[in-house]
Amino acid sequence: MATATITGAPPRREDAMPDTRRIIAFFAMVFGMFMAILDIQIVSASLAEIQAGLSASSDEISWVQTAYLIAEVIMIPLSGFLARLLSTRVLFTVSAAGFTAASALAATATNIDQMIVYRAIQGFIGGGMIPSVFAAAFTIFPPSRRAMVSPMIGLVATLAPTIGPTVGGYLTNALSWHWLFLINVIPGILVATAAWSLIDFDKPEHGLLAKFDWWGLAGMAAFLGSLEYVLEEGPNNDWLQDESVFVFAIVLVVGAVIFFWRAFTREEPIVDLRSFRNVNFAFGSVFSFVMGIGLYGLTYLYPLFLGRIRGYDSLMIGEALFVSGLAMFFTAPVAGFLSRKMDPRLMMMVGFVGFAAGTWRMTYITADWDFYELLLPQILRGTSLMLCMVPINNLALGTLPPSMIKNASGLFNLTRNLGGAVGLAVINTVLTDRGVLHYERLSEHVTWRNPEAVQQLDNMAANFQAHGIDGATAALSNLSNMVHQQAMLMSFMDVFYLLTMLFASLALFAVMMRKPPAAAGGGGGH
Repeated sequence: MATATITGAPPRREDAMPDTRRIIAFFAMVFGMFMAILDIQIVSASLAEIQAGLSASSDEISWVQTAYLIAEVIMIPLSGFLARLLSTRVLFTVSAAGFTAASALAATATNIDQMIVYRAIQGFIGGGMIPSVFAAAFTIFPPSRRAMVSPMIGLVATLAPTIGPTVGGYLTNALSWHWLFLINVIPGILVATAAWSLIDFDKPEHGLLAKFDWWGLAGMAAFLGSLEYVLEEGPNNDWLQDESVFVFAIVLVVGAVIFFWRAFTREEPIVDLRSFRNVNFAFGSVFSFVMGIGLYGLTYLYPLFLGRIRGYDSLMIGEALFVSGLAMFFTAPVAGFLSRKMDPRLMMMVGFVGFAAGTWRMTYITADWDFYELLLPQILRGTSLMLCMVPINNLALGTLPPSMIKNASGLFNLTRNLGGAVGLAVINTVLTDRGVLHYERLSEHVTWRNPEAVQQLDNMAANFQAHGIDGATAALSNLSNMVHQQAMLMSFMDVFYLLTMLFASLALFAVMMRKPPAAAGGGGGH
């Protein structure tokens, strides 16, 4: 809303809060972003129920999540250009309305093909809401007020994927898997209505349409879409040995060449990469990439451990993992307060060290670990993520000029999602390869030449025989399962050790960022 100048009225202070209309609009945008990010993980704990409901195969059902991720990762960097072309108001309203409609369609899917198409539409259109919130925060709020806003968007960006499995598990258990999508309908309508009625942060630049880079868009879609596919499917299909992964790897390279060539040569590229010239933004994006590894990696690892080792169902997994979400929620205001008092680089170091301490504790994991053993690592994870995210957001986007914020926020969010995709690919590869290695090494000791192994086998055989079961066969099967389980646990330890080293080393690099001045203009002009 343009601010009219009233004769005799005092000039507006640079650190003044935005008017009530803009604050309500911003809160509506934050809620829309929460829905879009939540839907990445909300299906993860309920894939078995969706698979049964749609009569899908085990290979097909993973695409319920993959289709959403591929589509979203293409839209996120594109949203910066679209926000300038259409205005934040139009882009966010269309994104919220389209996301809501696609959610309703997903609930009506009767086969896996329909579900994949609806999820891709949901991810692509909904992806436009995520960067818009970051851009709005650094556009309408002056630097002195961002200590209140940054914890809010940091909380949403980290909390939504963390509690996704919990929310999904409860909805599926209490109602049905259809409600994983129907839950978005009423809030989505309200968000779209509020966005259209209240957002007035900027004006559209329709002249950009004549300069729209279609080749750049095609290259970016091929590059990012193929990258996401290769990272999702590669670990389970022996990477380039699989024909489809190999083909998409070639498409990835060709798409990357076209995209970067157009990005560096066009007057108005589809994604403006000049933001990376800013040292803080470049380092902040690297940190955001690594935070994506930690955020999505542990959101994947904890349910995997509880499901495969402990035998938990989706509801039990959700209940066990709710601690991290609570830790984030209660740490958010503390992080906002500390961001006004502490050097942000020191705050990041504390967060990185805390995250490393949590994953280091997980390197002692056993098959008996349950809620209470996972309690401290989860608290450290949730608390540390918030302590990292707030200063990273401020340092990365807080020193950029207002004209670069829209494109930069898309790139910044893209790095977090790509970090999650790369992290999951590496984690799955390590779990598979190290699991095979550990099984081979453990098997070398479980032989007929090992008296302890023979004694254990005889004891189990006698126990099964007493219950009227073929003792020898059951004992061999049980012993093999024990070795498999121990090998899997050791591979989990390896992954947690790698994450510990990654975040501990990241703490050292935090000092390389420049502390922004107290009145940094990054988007403060409005």
